[in-house]
Amino acid sequence: MYAVILAGGSGTRLWPLSREHYPKQYLDLGLTGRSLFQETIYRTLAASIARERLLVVTHRDQEGSILLQLKSMDVGPLTILKEPCSRNTAPAIGLAAWELYRREGEGAVMAVLPADHLVPDYRQFAALLEQGRQAAEQHGLVTFGVRPTYPETGYGYIRCGTPLGPELYRVERFVEKPDLETARRYLQDRQFLWNSGMFVFRVGELIAQYRRYLPEMAQALDRFMESDEEAREQIYAQLESISIDYGIMEKSDRVVVIPAGISWSDVGSWEAVYSVLPKDEQGNSISGRALAVETRDSLIISRSRLVGTVGVSKMVVVDTDDALLVCARERSQEVRRVVAALQERGAPEVQAHPTEHRPWGSFTVLEEGEGYKLKRLEVNPGERLSLQSHRYRSEHWVVVRGEGLITVDRKQVTLKPGESIFIPAGARHRLENRGTERLVLIEVQTGSYFGEDDIQRYEDDYGREV
Repeated sequence: MYAVILAGGSGTRLWPLSREHYPKQYLDLGLTGRSLFQETIYRTLAASIARERLLVVTHRDQEGSILLQLKSMDVGPLTILKEPCSRNTAPAIGLAAWELYRREGEGAVMAVLPADHLVPDYRQFAALLEQGRQAAEQHGLVTFGVRPTYPETGYGYIRCGTPLGPELYRVERFVEKPDLETARRYLQDRQFLWNSGMFVFRVGELIAQYRRYLPEMAQALDRFMESDEEAREQIYAQLESISIDYGIMEKSDRVVVIPAGISWSDVGSWEAVYSVLPKDEQGNSISGRALAVETRDSLIISRSRLVGTVGVSKMVVVDTDDALLVCARERSQEVRRVVAALQERGAPEVQAHPTEHRPWGSFTVLEEGEGYKLKRLEVNPGERLSLQSHRYRSEHWVVVRGEGLITVDRKQVTLKPGESIFIPAGARHRLENRGTERLVLIEVQTGSYFGEDDIQRYEDDYGREV
């Protein structure tokens, strides 16, 4: 069995920690000491799926985050399928299905696992996947439903139909996210399960369903697999943005469901995060610098500054370097409304944190204004940036800690603290840390455009596109 890890989402309901360029699957939320993505990889490997049979599907802008996560895991390289643009789960899963059909033919079996779920019990998960594999070989399309433990209104539900065997049912219908009263009724009815968003498919049957219910997408994916990189980008951009649930699962009469009696959460809201975190005697879950006075049943997260609360209850307070969220726990599903409003305004706080991590280290935007941008770069020992150039900006580097080897065109120079170098627009340049301590420098950019897409790479140690 192959495992396809879906790692391209944006996780808007966990803003401001989750951003478009660094979504929730890459965050350490204080649950296990690892990110949700890392947990998903380890959990899948523990289910005896070989590393060579893992495929990660992600937006190409998140490739750097994937490589950074994998580097700290010591699991070796994985196959990364990069989407040119985000087009929801049906195109992403289709991309993996067509790739596996090319490799193995229609008999291949693929588990589809979101990268941002929490499943603490690896043994139960492995047993569940094996059930799914056996069911997929017989029935083709398998989904997992989780036994509800409380009346959740943020999940879709599955109604079980005809029994097909022990703990296996034909899906009668998929149900939209209910209101609270309806969710309470579903909790009392064992025919209703939470829709987990985890699947196992026989590749040939899945592709047949695409051809039946999403024929235009199937034809486009046929062309995609036969095209060069430039044509692929155009083809993928024209795909319909639709989920696998709406596109296929809710329409097909061939879907079966396995009720999963496992501890599971999609950690899809701050309320969900609060529910799985440890709490103090006042029912508060506190991370970072916080002083909670007469505060009860609240989630408080601070990534830098001191946060103080007085006389509040059932609140969510999440403070980052550039954004602060305050909301009632019961309304944490509505954080997406804040994100939508920020997107309409083109606010940078939606896309990225001031500090962005890369496989070589990190950079922090300190200040930006008309015609300039100021950054702090930190390069880990033994790492180096790609050999690159910029069309629209020049850069001035000043070393403040460590020792850096700088390449500018055909010239190389070693800089120590207090020393600097100017890099004109268009010059091929590279920064390398050959020392044993972290290299820190200040970068002053001047020019007309400072976006991260103004990078032309010529060589890269981390497999990014050149």
